Amino acid sequence: MEEKMGMNQEELEEKMIYDAFRKLLDTYLASNHRKKTDVITRAFQFAKQAHKNVRRLSGEPYIMHPLAVAQIICEEIGMGSTSICAALLHDVEEDTDYTYDDIRNLFGEKVANIVEGLTKISGGIFGDRASLQAETFKKLLLTMSDDIRVVLVKIADRLHNMRTLSSMAPNKQYKIAGETLYIYAPLADRLGLNKIKTELENLSFKYELPDVYNSILEKIKATQSERDTIFGDFTPPIREALDKMGVEYEITSRVKTPYSIWRKMQDKKVSFEEIYDLLAIRIVFKPLHPEDEIGECFKIYVLLTQLYKPHPERTRDWVNHPKTNGYQALHVTLMSNQGNWVEVQIRSQMMDEKDENGVAAHWKYKKNLVSDETDDKIDEWVHTIKEILDDPQPNTLDLLDTIKLNLFAKEMIVFTPKGEIKTLPVGATALDFAFSIHTMLGTHCIGAKVNHSLKPLTYKLEGGDQVEIMTSKTQQVKHEWLDYVTTAKAKSKIQACLRKMNRELQHEGNKKLQVFLEHKDLEFNSTNTEKLRRMHHFHTREEMMMAIGSNTLTLGDVDVNFLKGKHGSKWKKFLPFTSTKEEVFETELNIDFINSLDHKKVFIINDHNIRQCTMATCCNPIPGDDVLGYIDDRNNSLFVHKRDCGTATKLKSKFGNNIIAARWDVHETLFNAQIAIKGIDEEGILLKIADILYSQHHTNVTALNIEGKNGVFEAKLGVMVHNVNEVTAICQSLKKIKLIVKVYRLD
Repeated sequence: MEEKMGMNQEELEEKMIYDAFRKLLDTYLASNHRKKTDVITRAFQFAKQAHKNVRRLSGEPYIMHPLAVAQIICEEIGMGSTSICAALLHDVEEDTDYTYDDIRNLFGEKVANIVEGLTKISGGIFGDRASLQAETFKKLLLTMSDDIRVVLVKIADRLHNMRTLSSMAPNKQYKIAGETLYIYAPLADRLGLNKIKTELENLSFKYELPDVYNSILEKIKATQSERDTIFGDFTPPIREALDKMGVEYEITSRVKTPYSIWRKMQDKKVSFEEIYDLLAIRIVFKPLHPEDEIGECFKIYVLLTQLYKPHPERTRDWVNHPKTNGYQALHVTLMSNQGNWVEVQIRSQMMDEKDENGVAAHWKYKKNLVSDETDDKIDEWVHTIKEILDDPQPNTLDLLDTIKLNLFAKEMIVFTPKGEIKTLPVGATALDFAFSIHTMLGTHCIGAKVNHSLKPLTYKLEGGDQVEIMTSKTQQVKHEWLDYVTTAKAKSKIQACLRKMNRELQHEGNKKLQVFLEHKDLEFNSTNTEKLRRMHHFHTREEMMMAIGSNTLTLGDVDVNFLKGKHGSKWKKFLPFTSTKEEVFETELNIDFINSLDHKKVFIINDHNIRQCTMATCCNPIPGDDVLGYIDDRNNSLFVHKRDCGTATKLKSKFGNNIIAARWDVHETLFNAQIAIKGIDEEGILLKIADILYSQHHTNVTALNIEGKNGVFEAKLGVMVHNVNEVTAICQSLKKIKLIVKVYRLD
């Protein structure tokens, strides 16, 4: 009986596998690719045999994963047989005994090279050791510049992993969701994979902040009827006018995704109810004259502005100047007859297809495709990435942040003195512009003429600005310049210059230290160097040498006495063997605590162990916030971060294996929270605030800073609370004061 049941289970799994494969073939045959079904079938049979008797954490046969990745590559990205075969075989080289040569002999060099590229960056972008994480990411980007299909298969692989993430432990979920949001979603966005980018963002959001995700989802559903009413009232006049023009079109509505709504709530410090652009209306038309589709976009725009009044500052022309990821559309925000601002997106069928399915599907690998502006932009982007990678960086972890800057797609157009167009990220400075033209122009930049007006190099440019860079031969790159730039190219070039300058300072410091020690009859060796490093609290030997080389640190008799052992009790704190018993005991306790943490279990923060945790100052978490723990190996410390904290996102990406799931069980401990208040500055307002804090909440106020200007005031309030609910209650009470416009908690 048991044997029969086992056979039934095996038969069911075989049917499931072959059903998935048939679906893949049907999807491929329905596409406009050449019908190379034989090679796809061989790749499937080979992968099925290679992964025989292997299962995923969910319990299903492993072959279902390569099949799912191949389905995404075929159906959602629109690639052909080479990419489909690579997707089916993407784990073979890493997980089985088969080699690159085996795959090349059976399926050709192109497929083998893609699989090889994927194997080099296996296990996700990030490996187990922090020092290797950026290296594997670097390999991914270097491989991408040779064959974009490697990255497309990797994105499809990550999408399927995100869709099946529920079978993973919580700490793994945070790690994978964090790196997805930090790297993969922007990468998909930059390659024009809009639908995949959106799904990756929302899946990451769902696993990182499930309660917030579900709450926003419920609110979207609850307000659906309101949006239906707006759509129903707004579109009939547009349909009537388009019908008179003889345009073949389709009008649809779209609502912001949970992630984009949440991001706006965080950025603008507003509630869900205060977001007024949840709804957008999309007009997709078939051009009457394909060669004039941009002109026809503007004809529809003119028609709309005759029906409804446009917002003067909310028109975006992405048709004449597509985004780097290939996005093309004309955006206009119109005032409806009911008093609602409604965004309308105008685009042709081809523009819509590119946005939905990704320019990557059209780029380089479809027959008879004429290279266009979009191809040039992606080529330029890949070239920029390669330029950054070619620059040697000892600290490769910085590479993640540098490349990340180049993944953002929000852009603006500025002009050179001769009228040439330059595309830069929103928020770019005159210094960014200088480096975008040439490295030498950037390194010697002292300022700029923006629209013929003199501006500092820190000046933030705006779309349409005409910029002329001013230089000086005596100008040198400064460390603070890293805070003045937003583009990856500028940051990487500044870092390269600083590294060169630092090497020179280190060399100078080395010489000065050697001369100093020899003059004092002391040996210039690693032991004495290490003692001085500890004494002056430098993290590395290099930092100390730079300080000596730049005269920031001047050596003297105190250093000599210390090295010769003629130091008094005031030096005890510098020497590990003279630590007090209490210090040693405390350190041992901390190490024991860190070693006792189980990465696979959720760490419960309570009133007892909270003394051994450090609340991150970047986000100031308090009970009620969704949090996670980060184990800092260097200091044997456990830092608690809010899950949506920007620093936590980077830590999940760079040090994923040091992340542990955590939740609160704290009831007695008090926490400091910061509240921002904005309102009309009238006499007695401060008294009203104080009255609510004392009479309603008996709040312990730790700080109050208030500033009034032009009849408006802004205040920053520090209060001691037990949890988020108490902060929310205080904010809600303060909002009831008539003169107060906005109250929100600060991170």
